[in-house]
Amino acid sequence: MKKLFFCFLLSSLLAAQKTEIIKLKENLRDKKGLTRSLTFIDNRPDKNIGVISDNHETIELKFADDNLKGLIETRFLEDHKGGGANDIVMMLEELKVYDEQDDNRSFPYAKAKIKLSGFINRNDRYYLIGRYDNVIVCNPKTTAHPSTFLAEKISDLLTQFIKASYYPYIASNYFIPESEINRYNEYLNKEGYKAFNNQVLKDGVYTDFQSFRNQQPSFDYFIKKNKKGKVTQLIHQGQQVSLSKMYCYVENGKAYKLTPVGFDEIQKDNRGFFIYSSRTNLFAEAKTGGVLIGAAAGGLVGALIGAAIDSSSNNNAGAINGIGFRSTMESNVYLDSLTGAYIFEK
Repeated sequence: MKKLFFCFLLSSLLAAQKTEIIKLKENLRDKKGLTRSLTFIDNRPDKNIGVISDNHETIELKFADDNLKGLIETRFLEDHKGGGANDIVMMLEELKVYDEQDDNRSFPYAKAKIKLSGFINRNDRYYLIGRYDNVIVCNPKTTAHPSTFLAEKISDLLTQFIKASYYPYIASNYFIPESEINRYNEYLNKEGYKAFNNQVLKDGVYTDFQSFRNQQPSFDYFIKKNKKGKVTQLIHQGQQVSLSKMYCYVENGKAYKLTPVGFDEIQKDNRGFFIYSSRTNLFAEAKTGGVLIGAAAGGLVGALIGAAIDSSSNNNAGAINGIGFRSTMESNVYLDSLTGAYIFEK
């Protein structure tokens, strides 16, 4: 009887479960005609995206076609007008949706974990051109349908990441042999991540993440502090310039990163560098409107994060493109070892 009851209960739950389709609503056209081909690699260990709660129902998120590689490559060919010389490679490494009860929260939040990387293939050499590794948060209390919200954000992220990759910045030192593309992260970080691999950080001002990563401070910049020890000025060649031109500075071997709410200490563990902060602090709302974004959101990653709060729907007020709900939840926010972008894990 117990087995019969369990089978009945399971069949009832499966019958009640609904599906939200992730639709690629935007075209994948390269307006400048620079892209010749788009190759999509689906490296997800588990192709099931997951199930979340939505108004007392369980909703499974899926693509219209389980063959995501075929879906995206076919869509590109349909939208492509021919020409171009760039061969772009997209790799989806992770995509999961789930409900998570965070510490000191009275109800679970619907979330989507996404990891995407982009490469350009030139003369059988692959160069990393960007990576997005993040958790998008949906607040079920302020969003009518979390499943619809996350499906739209996943769709937007995929299409915008692909389109941003059409016009890449290529770092020559980010070369990956074709045989190593599936383990590109380990390959590029093994010798090249000097900031992490060296025991002591070099003192000085770093104007971008790559200079910090390579431990090459800009010696024509220096900081000035007030009597309380607070950094108040950035000087370049004898002239005061905006503090926003500084990614971080290192003093007595300790690094401090500029954020919209001040300088946070960059800490280090066996996983990498991180700061203890929140989305609210790293994407602070400006008094003049819009959002002040931390210095890590540049390049390809910056193209995925809107410079203004998404006000397209009252239900989604307070959401930012690329990260979702601007939560006050504090946690370790890691700095991507290759791009310097924020990696939110909560």
